[in-house]
Amino acid sequence: MTIERKVGMGIAGQPSGGATDVAEVFSTHLYTGTGSSLAINNGIDLAGEGGLVWIKDRGTASFSDNTVSHDGAGFMQTHATYGTTVSSQYISAFNSNGFSVGTSRSESTHDYASWTFRKKEKFFTCLTYTGNGSGQTISHDLDGEIGMMLIKRTSETGGWAVYHKSLGTGKYLELSANYAQQNSSVHWSNVGSTSFTVGTEYDTNRSGATYVAYLFADNSSEDAEDQMIKCGSYSGTGGSGVTVNLGWEAQWVMVKKSSATSDWKLMDNMRGMPTPSGGRSLKANDATAEGGDSTIRSDSRGFTIYPGSTFDASGTYLWMAIRAPLMVEPKAATDVFAIDTAGSVSAAAPNFRSTFPVDTALRMDTGGGANYIASRLTQGEYLSPQTTGAAVSTSVFQFDYSNGWDTRTGTVATRYAYMWKRAKGFMDCVAFFGSGSAKTIPHSLGVAPELLIVKRRSATEDWTVWPSAGNFLNLNDNSAINVASSNIWNLTDPTQSLFSVGTSNRTNASGSDYIAYLFATLAGISKVGSYTGNGSYQTIPCGFSAGSRFILIKRTDATGDWYIWDTTRGIVSGNDPHFSLNTTAAQVTSNDSVDPHNSGFIVNQVAATNINVSSGTYIFYAIA
Repeated sequence: MTIERKVGMGIAGQPSGGATDVAEVFSTHLYTGTGSSLAINNGIDLAGEGGLVWIKDRGTASFSDNTVSHDGAGFMQTHATYGTTVSSQYISAFNSNGFSVGTSRSESTHDYASWTFRKKEKFFTCLTYTGNGSGQTISHDLDGEIGMMLIKRTSETGGWAVYHKSLGTGKYLELSANYAQQNSSVHWSNVGSTSFTVGTEYDTNRSGATYVAYLFADNSSEDAEDQMIKCGSYSGTGGSGVTVNLGWEAQWVMVKKSSATSDWKLMDNMRGMPTPSGGRSLKANDATAEGGDSTIRSDSRGFTIYPGSTFDASGTYLWMAIRAPLMVEPKAATDVFAIDTAGSVSAAAPNFRSTFPVDTALRMDTGGGANYIASRLTQGEYLSPQTTGAAVSTSVFQFDYSNGWDTRTGTVATRYAYMWKRAKGFMDCVAFFGSGSAKTIPHSLGVAPELLIVKRRSATEDWTVWPSAGNFLNLNDNSAINVASSNIWNLTDPTQSLFSVGTSNRTNASGSDYIAYLFATLAGISKVGSYTGNGSYQTIPCGFSAGSRFILIKRTDATGDWYIWDTTRGIVSGNDPHFSLNTTAAQVTSNDSVDPHNSGFIVNQVAATNINVSSGTYIFYAIA
């Protein structure tokens, strides 16, 4: 069974019996208000399929209510108990590619977080019903185990009653309040995969009142490759931290302490769940603005509660987590890779623009100077590929946007950014901690990486590049390939889910922080490969149809820089500007080392770069 398959039809024409890319049914979308009505394009079909939109003003406490809508017209607020209000000034429409908001959710210069849940079997559904006061069974179309359920009286004031599978039917929580779990035998019973029963409690079944129920699945019993959402619980350690293993990386997590008073905390990878700290959280149960938060860190196989954080204190905690969008391969290179110059699209932030959320960025300047690599997983810091230095903190290298990165404004035409989105089969980024003992590191690339780059972030160390299990290269210099001892890669080739590190400080010093960048060949989109020089010119086929937008080449049998060419600066039949990734030199424009070719690119032997010396060996990475 494969992730991409789609068989049969289910709810409202949705695919059934197979996996849907989580990106088709869930989105965290960040936007800035304009003071006017605004259409939010997050790629989710709400008009055709239905769903739930949840919006929170991030920065202004007096406006930071939690606005939710399941019909694109009326809205309620999760921190308040009143019923449905109809107003086009809040959420005004559900669209085929997202939703529209009015001025009350588009205040000028206000920053917003939005979370969209599309109806999809085994993920999420919502329904309405009328209470009868004496108990009734409500059918639903989730077609799977209910992990968490929210019920709200829409016709009048009433609490937000919360069912969670870890509590069972004899207890409930209140979404609009921070109190601990409460006992109840009249809220609900018989919560199943096709129906649930509500009792005599006013918050779930008052006679004549109308209700909405939001049902979130738990995929624990589904095939691992099909899972998109899970619900569960953990016990705080009182200071040692907790790792929740989902089998996949979490992009969105909601946590609530059930055994005592606690807020409902919301964190996502768009606003930040970085390693080791610097995240941002919001609360479902109050109208406060966003705050800095290092409670939750996203991991390759789930999420981690930081040791000593407020959600690591002794007690029981409930959670709901949604899978990161790494389930299917991208269809086009433009969906996962972009090149931009600072301020070319707009003088407003983000300074570098893309049509997708950026996960990793490489910034270079045609006039020379330091080069920088930064990532969403470690946002707020950068590494320089031309040095051995540790990560450096910065307030400007932020990925807190849905359409780019870097908080600065203004135009700097000499600054170039290469931007990658993590995607199955294309590229992945993993932050991990060293142990000093040989071990494997999980990743989400879905195929064995063909180019693997590791850098120690917390101390000075060479950049280490994997071209094969017994060898390594330095990214920060022009040296030839080295024969690696077993203590770097543990003499083990990476697999589709793991790569190995030995005991070397380069890749696995005890107590150190690391980051790894993983690249692979994806038909028609990217190519990692090698070639032998012929001393003249030759075509390097990559399986593309319109040539390469980005080319990285390194000679491995002798010294040679890590050269970069791109179509924005020019890959033409004449001279082509190139950068050297491992130096601070300005771009060189005076030689014709590469030429365009529809299937990939052409390399020419010129003394300036020596990228086609007879019998020389080379590795390359190209993007269509």
